[in-house]
Amino acid sequence: MMPTSAAGSRHPRCQHAPGFTLIELLVVMAIMAIGSAGVMFALRDSAATQLEREALRLAALLDSARAQSRATGQAVRWRPVEGGFRFEGLAPGALPDRWLTPDTAVQGTPVVVLGPEPIIPPQSVVLASPAAPGHPMAVTTDGVRPFRVGSP
Repeated sequence: MMPTSAAGSRHPRCQHAPGFTLIELLVVMAIMAIGSAGVMFALRDSAATQLEREALRLAALLDSARAQSRATGQAVRWRPVEGGFRFEGLAPGALPDRWLTPDTAVQGTPVVVLGPEPIIPPQSVVLASPAAPGHPMAVTTDGVRPFRVGSP
């Protein structure tokens, strides 16, 4: 029988089924693995980012407590406690009292006085985390402006 190029005829040496080779499948799987790893690392929350988030949250909470102190005329003090912090002078539950990340720690034992006077003394709280050594975050105010976050 003579090989032809007509439809439906097959050359006797081309007996493999249509599909992908093992090499092609391995290349595609490697590309998918590299892409997945890249996305995972891009979306993973680093310890430094978590500490910055804690500092921004604390700044907002201190500003809120300061506003409540001015509105009620009651002095409010913030101080760290085991596993969190406390706002003395506010009703219990008025503001959160726990860190979002359990390993967040305050360096030293600062007490922040938040009012009720419109101008308070310059104050600072330094946050640190064992998961992010060498990256402490400071929450500070000059006593006139709101609290801000930066490096100590």
